[in-house]
Amino acid sequence: MRVFRVHDPFHRGQLAIAALFCSLGFQYATWAARIPAIKADLGLTAAEVGVLLMAAGIGAVASFPLVPVLVQRLGSARLALLSALCLTLLLLALAAAPDYPVALLVMVADGVCVGCLNVAMNAQGTALETRHERNAMARLHATFSAGSLLAALLASGMNAVTSSVAAHFGVAAVVLVLLVAVARPGLLEDEARAEERQGKTRTGWSLPSRMTLWMCCAMVFGTVTEGAMNDWSALYMREVAKASAELAPMGIAVVSGMMVVARLFADGWRSRWGDGRVVLLGSAVAAAGLVFALVSGGVVAALIGFACVGLGCAAVTPCVYVAAAKQGSQALALVAAMGTTGLLAGPPLIGFVANSSSLVWGLAVVAAAAAVVSLCSTQIRWTPVSGMKV
Repeated sequence: MRVFRVHDPFHRGQLAIAALFCSLGFQYATWAARIPAIKADLGLTAAEVGVLLMAAGIGAVASFPLVPVLVQRLGSARLALLSALCLTLLLLALAAAPDYPVALLVMVADGVCVGCLNVAMNAQGTALETRHERNAMARLHATFSAGSLLAALLASGMNAVTSSVAAHFGVAAVVLVLLVAVARPGLLEDEARAEERQGKTRTGWSLPSRMTLWMCCAMVFGTVTEGAMNDWSALYMREVAKASAELAPMGIAVVSGMMVVARLFADGWRSRWGDGRVVLLGSAVAAAGLVFALVSGGVVAALIGFACVGLGCAAVTPCVYVAAAKQGSQALALVAAMGTTGLLAGPPLIGFVANSSSLVWGLAVVAAAAAVVSLCSTQIRWTPVSGMKV
């Protein structure tokens, strides 16, 4: 049975692309879980942590004009593999950063590579659904959350054994290399590159439609919500909820764990209730749950609220990616770029708010972002997923 699953074209491609999603979630959550240690080692303020995260966002923005060129020259499969390997090296570089300026440069490069990998792996996922006429995007995004969960658990375990960030990131780098090795054999060839070899031409970029702009807005605020929970939940657990050092990474674990579970079922929800309703209700649950956590205070309330965020946000990005893909490759690339912006550039805003007031108010901004996603979802013409297997 295992041999069949590996050699079946759909399952082979699904496994390979899932490894890419898992690697991005794992790499991202690995350094995010050690933000308190990095903050202490480099002697940073909350505002400087925000700038450090903003550096990654700047790198992501810088990648926007590069990604279409790189996809055309290398193909999404090769670009994804190269980006994943670079992210592995950058994780080690962050651990070895001797001071704040070097750490900033590492994070800029990290943002560029995340931007490339995000677009490339979602292009691979869209190609998989199109070629095999089977829903897969939500489950692929589940592996991103699974990677984040694995990273949080590894961070908690390593923190119990050693306080060394370098040792932790060294173990994480081995895991990332193994994931790249799993991904390499089964990635799909790009349709665009196949057409190029046949002498077909592609039209240039055009201005995005109003519908695409609403999708970009939903994606930005959705990934702000998701990214902020990864970046700030450990610090909130430690400094506001007063959790122990071993328990603090469990904030990320709860968010990621709920996302994994929800995304495993999300393709079925999409078929039953439609993408629009899933996004509308899910983002509302995320906003309400986080408000409950912030108002109630304490470790238990925080974990309950974080679980609501993971559950509610789980299907937002997969649904928006699918909707964007139906608008064409240009819309998909733009929405994916906006997703990277929200994921990396949004959390620094939380740092600035936290520095000027408190981290509670910073996470209140996250709750507001989730509410904005609900509003955006009412402006998007969602089409039901029909005739697709799950």
